[in-house]
Amino acid sequence: MDNLWSVLRREAVYIWYYFDLQLRQIFWYWVLGMSIGSLISVFAKDRIHGLFGKMQSKKWGLFGIIPACLLGIASPLCMYGTIPIAASFRKQGMREDWLAAFMMASILLNPQLIVYSAALGTTALAVRIVTCFLCGCAAGLLVHFLYGNKDFFNFGEMAARESRDTHPNLLVRYLLNLWRNVKATGLYFLFGVLLSALFQRYIPQEWMVRAFGGNEAWGVLMAATIGVPLYACGGGTIPLLQSWLQEGMSLGSAAAFMITGPATKITNLGALKIVMGWKRFFLYVLFVMFFSLASGLIVNLIL
Repeated sequence: MDNLWSVLRREAVYIWYYFDLQLRQIFWYWVLGMSIGSLISVFAKDRIHGLFGKMQSKKWGLFGIIPACLLGIASPLCMYGTIPIAASFRKQGMREDWLAAFMMASILLNPQLIVYSAALGTTALAVRIVTCFLCGCAAGLLVHFLYGNKDFFNFGEMAARESRDTHPNLLVRYLLNLWRNVKATGLYFLFGVLLSALFQRYIPQEWMVRAFGGNEAWGVLMAATIGVPLYACGGGTIPLLQSWLQEGMSLGSAAAFMITGPATKITNLGALKIVMGWKRFFLYVLFVMFFSLASGLIVNLIL
């Protein structure tokens, strides 16, 4: 029994060492990401969505997909917040391909997640931004060429929810939003750090290299696949990705994971199923898996 307790204490010390090391490396990215995310949510969200709404008066055609993607990335809302906004724009006559690009980009990336991802290094951050932007553009193009003028989304009677950031004092309004941000992401973030510590302690580095390293399609496919069940919160996956990249995960595999993770997050899938129906929802999942695999292979070839 004494030997068992000594072993458990020793393992606890090792896990705490890796946990503390990972936390020190990434904690301030999490704090900065939440701070910037709350700033945008409180003071710039309405302006971003207003700019998207004003696009309806522009005759940009397919090229409107590009600003739609950029505004989707800039939007701080989750998918359950984005869908009612998109529904209101549809009622005002917004094009389906622009809506698809906006929503796809919004699913994959937001200002807060960009700051989190800076912890992975500039190359991985650039890969994430570029692949997510291109994925949004591809979604808009597919909706345009496959569905033309037909409705792709079925928003029903969804309406945008009233903002909770209404306190008359701007500082209090910001702090309340920041606190909601902490509550929404804090446990996921700490759980991600713990998982990273467990991986570092118990998963040999050569296993990670064999599973996700090199330029093999298998590693990219594996990363795209595990992104489906493992992704619960963007901030929670950054510690895992940082650890995996340090242990030999290829950038292409990381790119695939960073696309399938948010795109197939269970809450996002639930929201999209409501507005797509089964057939288009199934096409969406196929598109995400294909694009993530293709992106990962191309990233590995280039880098």
